[in-house]
Amino acid sequence: MTRGGIAAGDIFVVRNGPTPESLKAVPPNPALKHGKRYLVGYVGVMNSQDGLDILLDVALRIKNLGRDDVYFTCVGGGPELPSLRTMLQEKQLEDMVTFTGYIPDAELVEILSTADVCVNPDRPCQMNSMSTMIKILEYMALGKPIVQFDGTEGRFSAQEASLYSDGEDRAGDFAEKLLWLLDHPQERERMGQFGRRRIEKELAWEYSVQYLLAAYEKAFSKTRAKRALQPARP
Repeated sequence: MTRGGIAAGDIFVVRNGPTPESLKAVPPNPALKHGKRYLVGYVGVMNSQDGLDILLDVALRIKNLGRDDVYFTCVGGGPELPSLRTMLQEKQLEDMVTFTGYIPDAELVEILSTADVCVNPDRPCQMNSMSTMIKILEYMALGKPIVQFDGTEGRFSAQEASLYSDGEDRAGDFAEKLLWLLDHPQERERMGQFGRRRIEKELAWEYSVQYLLAAYEKAFSKTRAKRALQPARP
């Protein structure tokens, strides 16, 4: 409205949300924890703005604290994946982090269903703060508690389903909040249930359909009005 001068009546917010019926948790597979007590899950594209290098620093912080009970599985691909795999070796984190690349949806759902906590390490910046990340809503649909950096849209979407890192000491604060959540199972359960209910009652795709249809109807009504004002052709 301020930059483009668009009237409020011509603006429609259509949020991207999952369909709960098609994204359901499956029984956890303990083998996916690679002998560890906890599994941390991530899914998404791996570009520079997605902060997977920060997540590797988080894993290193946890390892340096003497915690050998946490495993990270990161699902997805992108331009940064080769360099991330090199960084993984350089930091000697092969025993606690896996980058799967692209995998079938059934395997993805099994990993996230097994995860104790899911993460969104998107690098703090204005673009990420103002973007609604579908992975957050997918985590919530599966009933998973989340740790992410604090941002406008991330906080709007997850609310009490997430802990929010302040981003100043990026890896340190993120690691601290992640470990706290892993060590508090009742809080994980409460947050996961909150997120799932929020999807079912407010953020599933079915709740966005009416706004999308209203946007189309607005556009079509303007087109019809414009044509009605045009002089008839001889």
